[in-house]
Order: sequence, then structure tokens, then C-alpha cells
Amino acid sequence: MNDSFDPDQEPKFADIEAASRRLAGRAVFTPLLESPALNARCGGRILLKAETLQRTGSFKFRGAYNRLSLIPESERAAGVVAFSSGNHAQGVAAAAQLYGIPATIVMPADAPAIKVENTRGYGAEIVLYDRNSEDRAAVAGAIAEERGATLVRPFDDSGIIAGQGTCGLEIVAQAAAMDAKLDAFLVCCGGGGLSAGCALALHEGAPQAELYTVEPEGFDDTARSLSVGERQSIDGKGRSFCDALLSPQPGELTFAINHRLYTRGLVVSDAEVAAAMAYAFRVLKLIVEPGGAAALAAILAGRVELAGRTVAATLSGGNVDAELYSRVLRDS
Repeated sequence: MNDSFDPDQEPKFADIEAASRRLAGRAVFTPLLESPALNARCGGRILLKAETLQRTGSFKFRGAYNRLSLIPESERAAGVVAFSSGNHAQGVAAAAQLYGIPATIVMPADAPAIKVENTRGYGAEIVLYDRNSEDRAAVAGAIAEERGATLVRPFDDSGIIAGQGTCGLEIVAQAAAMDAKLDAFLVCCGGGGLSAGCALALHEGAPQAELYTVEPEGFDDTARSLSVGERQSIDGKGRSFCDALLSPQPGELTFAINHRLYTRGLVVSDAEVAAAMAYAFRVLKLIVEPGGAAALAAILAGRVELAGRTVAATLSGGNVDAELYSRVLRDS
């Protein structure tokens, strides 16, 4: 472990490069896909990073594996504790299994069944909480303190951000190999870990690209924060089926990076997300969960200028319950 590692210190581009080396052979180098049909519809060149095909079905494995690699070996036997609605949960559980580290995951009682089942399948202990009456961070923090375990936060952690940034690092390299100069980049955003890590990578490798976060209506805390220049919280009264993007406030580290590097935040409706999921299935032949389809939804809804431009976007996850997915396809 690097003795200078501080989870509360903003990561640098070199940290993303180091994370990429750690993840080599562990994470999937996911494809950057281009669809003639999508290009024709948008009048530009659209490149989609298919993190739906990542280990555990989302980008979250990147940050989790990198963060666990930074835990001193002398502390690993005490285990790790994480809190998540599902994708971070699965990422931490899978990474902990690879390292032989005990993992306890605090998950909302209404989390998608597939995410709970998959997390348990990686050998993690599941502790359920009521998202309407309990503070997940407090529940997880108490367990970690009691057991002397390492608390692995879902986004506001230097090691997590650097790991997620490897997604952006790959996008830069893949776009270059496709002779594509990026004009814009759209990323699905919850707490901001993926957007912050990708921002650092693209600022280094594609500084000309405009960067946009994409959130669901009612959970647009990052968009609001970017517009006023300081962190904002949502009122908690909103509803969205984008369970992976329901963070009430941007992280301190993530917002500091995103505020410095992002152009602005975009917002999409659940109906637009559902339409994007159906489009991904019918045209792109990809299964994308609601939160993972937000950036594609913004593209299909014309939230940014696309004509004659090259735009990259994340499909950040594919873990969706069969019943919900069937309903989306039936109704969209």
C-alpha cells in the first residue's frame, strides 16, 4: 500500500493510471460501441461505453477493487463494510471475495431483488435498513466501528474515484483508436464518483470535450449544485425508478472535481429513461438498468447539441429486475 494514501484527499490523474494497472486482468476492458442507427437518429457520432458488460454488471467494480487494494494487509482480516442500493454493494462484495476479505453490505429493504441476490452470491453479509427512516451511513459506520472494519464509501473516497476514472481513461484511448475527437461526454450521476473520475481522465486526455452529468428528475442535486457553485441537497420528496442515482447530495470530493471540470448538469424524466432502456434493447441489443440509461436518455431526448458532433456517454449498469424490465419494454 502507498503510505501516503488518504481517502479524503482529491485524487490525481496519476492515481487513475495506478488504478488502471491494479485493475488489469481483473476488470473488463469494456467496449466503446457505435451504432449506425443511433448516429443517423442523432445526426452525429455517438459512442457508448458499455459498462453493462463490466464485472458485476456495472462500473462500480472498478472503484471497489481499487479501494480494497489500498487497505493494508494487516487490516484486511477485520473486513469491509459498505452501504449501497446495489451496484456498489456488488462491486465491493466481488472485490472482497477476490481478496478473501469479509464483507458486510448495508442495503435498503426495497433494493432490487437481483442486486440483493447477486451481492449475497459473492459471499457478503447483507444488513437491510429502511431508507425512509434510517441513515444508511450511520448504520454502516456503527457496524464498521464495532468490528474494526474498513468503511468503503460508495463515491466520496479518493480510491473509489480513481478506480471509476479508469472508465474515462479507457474511453479516451478507445476514441483515439477510432479516430474520434470527442466534443462532449455525458455520464450518469448519483453521488458523483464516476463523473469525477472520468472528468479527471478526460481533462487530461480530451480537454476539448464538454462534460455533462445526467440525473433523474427529483434527484438532480448535482445539477442544482453545479448551477449555484456549492453543494445542494434534494428535499427527499422526489420519486424515481433510477435506484442507482438516488443520492441526496453530491460528495465533498466529487463535487469539488465536478464543479471545476463539468459544463453543467442535465436532468431526465423516468419516462425518458424508460424509452432509452427500450431503445437500448430493441436497437442496440443491450440490457441497461434505469440508472445506467440516464445518459442515453439525455441523448435521445436532445438535451445537448448532437448534429455533426462526436459525443460519448456511459451505459453505467445493467442490473435490472426482470419484472421491472418486462414492464418497461411492454409500456415503452
